[in-house]
Amino acid sequence: MGRKLLLEHDNKPGIQGLEGYRANGGYRSVEKALKTMSPDALVEEVKKSGLRGRGGAGFPTGLKWSFMAKPPGVPRYLVVNADESEPGTFKDRYLMERIPHILIEGMITSSFALGANTSYIYIRGEYFYVSRILERAIEEARAAGWLGKKTGRGFYVYDAMGTKTGRAF
Repeated sequence: MGRKLLLEHDNKPGIQGLEGYRANGGYRSVEKALKTMSPDALVEEVKKSGLRGRGGAGFPTGLKWSFMAKPPGVPRYLVVNADESEPGTFKDRYLMERIPHILIEGMITSSFALGANTSYIYIRGEYFYVSRILERAIEEARAAGWLGKKTGRGFYVYDAMGTKTGRAF
């Protein structure tokens, strides 16, 4: 079932760009969360959904989110590990190449639930070309008001390859 949800629209024309992604339902779930839910309500909704992580353990996402301490005034960060160091795994690369906005939407949703205002994507050096795809998608999301100062959420995304930090959006 997870494959169907993640790759449901991967063959749609223009899905790599914001317009194509939006035309196929992209950013609707985060829009709903931001407009109608509190972070705690979102965590409970994700718990009820049964969503699990894509790593080897398949840990329940909502449960993991509920473990995060949220003391006031303490900065929180979200880090997406797109290294794919496990042999034979290419799910992250495929999603970033084909549907980069699905990653960005997931990061905005996660950041809202966790109270994070800075996010990082770690990309291994061999995926340098993927960072360019992500940068275009991140810029589209920023221009559309999903990221950056004009969101009022102070949400920023950086990309990273190895130890080199990318630009802020």
